[in-house]
This record gives sequence, C-alpha cells and structure tokens, in this order.
Amino acid sequence: MTIAEALRTAGLDSVDARVLLRTILQASDAHLAAHAEQRLTEAQRAGYLAWVERRRAGEPIAYLTGRREFFSLAFKVTPAVLIPRPETERLVEAALERIPANAAWRVLDLATGSGCVAIAITKHRPRAQVAATDISSAALAVARENAASHGVNIELIESDWFTALSGRRFDLIVANPPYVAEGDPHLAAGDLRFEPRNALVAGSTGLDGVEVIVERSPQYLAAGGWLLFEHGYAHGARARALLNAAGYDGIVTLRDLAGIERVSGGRV
Repeated sequence: MTIAEALRTAGLDSVDARVLLRTILQASDAHLAAHAEQRLTEAQRAGYLAWVERRRAGEPIAYLTGRREFFSLAFKVTPAVLIPRPETERLVEAALERIPANAAWRVLDLATGSGCVAIAITKHRPRAQVAATDISSAALAVARENAASHGVNIELIESDWFTALSGRRFDLIVANPPYVAEGDPHLAAGDLRFEPRNALVAGSTGLDGVEVIVERSPQYLAAGGWLLFEHGYAHGARARALLNAAGYDGIVTLRDLAGIERVSGGRV
C-alpha cells in the first residue's frame, strides 16, 4: 500500500486520513504530498488501518494520536481528559488580558484536565504563580506530563473544586467546568461519546459546576481578584445573573470566534 492508496481508500474525511497517516509515518503533510508512491511497511500499514477502523467507529482523532494543539502548543491527551477545543482559547485570552505583563499574580485553574489552560497562561505569563486542580488523579497525571514537556512549573492539586485549598487566596481564578445538561442529545454524538462524562455533565441544566464556582470563589479571591469561566452557548444570561446575585463587579460575557457567548466573569 502506497501513501496515495492509503489516503484514497481510507473512507474518511481527507483531513482525518492525513492526520492519522502522518502520525503513523512521523512525517509532514508536505512529505505525504511529495512521496505519494512511497510504500508503507507492513507495521505501518497495519497500524494505519487499525486507526482507520477506530476512527470510522467515531473515536476522536485526538485520542487515537494522543495529541491536540491548543493555543499554538501541542498537548498530550488521553480518554482521561477532555479534548482541548478552540473555543476554550477565549478563556486563556481573557486571562492574559487581565494579568499584567511580568506580574507575579496568583492564578488558580479549576478542573484543569490536560492542563492546557494553566500551561498556556504560564507560557505567556511566566512570572505568574499557577495552581491547577482536578478531581481526577488520572487527569492530573496527564497535566503533569504536559507541564513537564513544556518546561513550566505548575502546582497540581487533586481537589473537588476548592476542598484542598483552605485558606488560600488568588488574584485570578479560571475554570472550564462541566456545563452540559444531563440528557443533552449532543452527548450521544461525535467526540462527546468518548470523553469523560464527569468532565462534561453538570446536572439537569448544565450549571451545577458554574453555580458552585460563582458562589465559592469570593472566599478564595484576593480583593479586586477576577473570576473567569467557560460556559455553554445558552448560559450567558444565567451566568451574568449568578455573578450579579453573588455581588461581583465589572461583570462581563465574552464571545468566541463563532460569535457565541462563551466566557463570563467578574471581579470581587
């Protein structure tokens, strides 16, 4: 089987087929194009076809290759963590807009998963003192590998929201919590079928996690500190109402590149 034959007969979206094949071959798209008649070894062929079958069954590309790019950085991902998505980059941008350059702000990332948000913030604000929590030890193991691969120092803490943070204060809290409602039909489609359910689902409205974060964050924020969190496409108004009821100032909701209300927050 040649490179051209592998791509032509995969029965997948052409982008997916190229990603799988270039990962198997440890080659670039340019190499695939320039060496279309190169023959795969038997091991390469078998590995590629196995991945093709798994992808046809719906398994996410990121879990097959074990990698996903986020904020122009490459991250390891496994089925223990959510797959980083472009819309979450808005959360990082909002954080960076508020952290002064060269400031040693204390930053907390709740439900860190792969660590992509905490690591992206640290790469761009290297003086920040970043802590990241997750209830899953398996997720924290992935985050630890990613932090090491990017050469950043992040404090990783196993914690159910704030339970392991008694007495601590932060200048900024960021979170990408679960925000899908139980029974949402999206859970039975696409990549979500394979992602960890406890990192996706948050009660009957999808707001259980957001409600906890908004209510409890003031106890862990320094005076003037910010809370920023990602939420569902229809949650903007409710997020602002929760922030207002909890006494936050400067309440904002920010839209992602698709124009969807994606990140809300306020200052204490």
